Amino acid sequence: MQRLILKNRNTIASMSGVLIALAFLSKWVLGNLDVFHWALIIASILGAAPIAIQAYQALKVKVVSIDVLVTIAVLGAFIIGNFEESAIVTFLFLFGAFLEQRTLNKTRSAIRELTEMAPETALKLMENGEFEEVNVDEVDVGDVLLVKTGAKVPVDGTVISGEGSVNEASITGESMPVAKEKGSQVYAGTILDNGTIQIVADRVGEDTTFSKIIELVEEAQDSKSEAERFIDRFAKYYTPAVLVLSFIVWLISRNVELAITILVLGCPGALVIGVPVSNVAGIGNGARHGILLKGSEVIGHFSRLDTIAFDKTGTLTMGHPSVAETQYYGENIEEALGYLASIERESDHPLAKAVLDRIGETTFSPVENTEVIKGEGIVATIQGRRVAVGNVALMEREQVKLDEKAVADIDRFEKDGNSLVLTAVDGELKILMGVRDQIRPGVKEDLQRLRKLGVKNLIMLSGDNQGTVDAVSRVLGLTEAHGNMLPEDKAAFIKKLIDDGKIVAFVGDGVNDSPSLAFAHIGIAMGGGTDVAIETSDVVLMNSDFSRLPHALGLAKATARNMRQNIFIAVGVVLVLLASLIFSDWMNMSIGMLVHEGSILAVILNGMRLLRYRLPRRYA
Repeated sequence: MQRLILKNRNTIASMSGVLIALAFLSKWVLGNLDVFHWALIIASILGAAPIAIQAYQALKVKVVSIDVLVTIAVLGAFIIGNFEESAIVTFLFLFGAFLEQRTLNKTRSAIRELTEMAPETALKLMENGEFEEVNVDEVDVGDVLLVKTGAKVPVDGTVISGEGSVNEASITGESMPVAKEKGSQVYAGTILDNGTIQIVADRVGEDTTFSKIIELVEEAQDSKSEAERFIDRFAKYYTPAVLVLSFIVWLISRNVELAITILVLGCPGALVIGVPVSNVAGIGNGARHGILLKGSEVIGHFSRLDTIAFDKTGTLTMGHPSVAETQYYGENIEEALGYLASIERESDHPLAKAVLDRIGETTFSPVENTEVIKGEGIVATIQGRRVAVGNVALMEREQVKLDEKAVADIDRFEKDGNSLVLTAVDGELKILMGVRDQIRPGVKEDLQRLRKLGVKNLIMLSGDNQGTVDAVSRVLGLTEAHGNMLPEDKAAFIKKLIDDGKIVAFVGDGVNDSPSLAFAHIGIAMGGGTDVAIETSDVVLMNSDFSRLPHALGLAKATARNMRQNIFIAVGVVLVLLASLIFSDWMNMSIGMLVHEGSILAVILNGMRLLRYRLPRRYA
């Protein structure tokens, strides 16, 4: 029966609310006091049932919780016939618990999501020289495996033959596919976008990088135990104090009604509802502005943070490579662009799509005598002209003359973190394109707002090369920037920051970010990222809108401040009521009830102010 009542606590709260509304309607509209009293009595009994059960369970483990005080207060209100107070208090208590339940429950399905992404089978070279599909658990170190286009790499290994481009976003979080050839390292869980490779298994099972990501998430989630709510901590002292005070008053005065009145006035209705109202109003404001805050525990940490670490790709940058800078040399550029587009249309190079998107509509020509030069680019014949598309090394091979301006442009493009695509026609440089994952519009201004809100350290952690990371850091004015980091490196860096006493948030969007999101005090996921990152995080910026982050931080600070105000109002009113009851002769039950209900209204109105919160102009 206890389990059934607690399971249906929200339904009971709804029924209690309907009965209270019915009671007051019957009194004010119909003038029927019988319905008024019986509706409140039934509402009180219904509402008190789950509270009394929780009070009993708390007493069994020797904890005098706030449920105990509410239960005794409701019983006291019954004894003195104040059914209005008993009904309203139980309803508010249950309604507050319902609000917290809705916002604090997190679906921690990250481990299941990660497990589903892990490869399950592999094509293993058997003794007869044929490749057969086997369960990934049957792969041992040293086995030779075949990976085809579109397949997941089943283990960490080394390429022994073949070539291809691998999407390593699940490990490094970087959007740009990585070319693989003999001797290259590959990771379990990554996807071969094109090509066919054979690999030898170096690490299998739980030793793979992907499995370590899962392990890190599990460890981090276990280490983030639920902090005890402030109200419960306060109630450890407040509840016994009110009970003792009531008993002392009874001993001295032998006035049962006075002692019960103390319990009723001491019932923390405003305290119970004040914090959830602030919490829910803040969460509601966030939802309207595209920010998902997962509970009051999140708001508490978020409001105090002094350090934010960011993933680069998909967070500070757009998440996909595009042509950022272009320089043209000589004449007949439109013709050269057509030649470049004709070659890139037939290429499976990771940068080809970015180049084609930049060129747009053009005239395509037949491509003949195509020669792919490994690690450098492509040389082909178009309309009888020799066209070379690739990097600086290819230009040198083709004896393309690079004048001082071209050399300076190349140096500048590289310093800005670009991958270079040069195009030469008949030995003459025509086009220089710089391709990179570009910084999100407005990010620099948003980072400045975060500084104004009290964030002292802005740090970038990326799997990309250090040169690209430094280029982005210079533009954004970050405190620190670290490249070439695998997921475990990022997680270790976050743990070190926490060990140094900093309140840390991590902002990311990929599976590879999930350990860091879980380890940080506050994990902030871009809403367009992976489900795992969103599940593991504490805050989600919907639609991957980075500009929502300053509003989220300002809102968290305002909500935490509002919660403290409501606690002060609630406790202050109770203390004044109790002091007036004991030390004055003007305080009575009706005045006390009026002030008591007024305090509940005050904290609700104060909390509702958060629904209109906007980031103050001084942070703009």
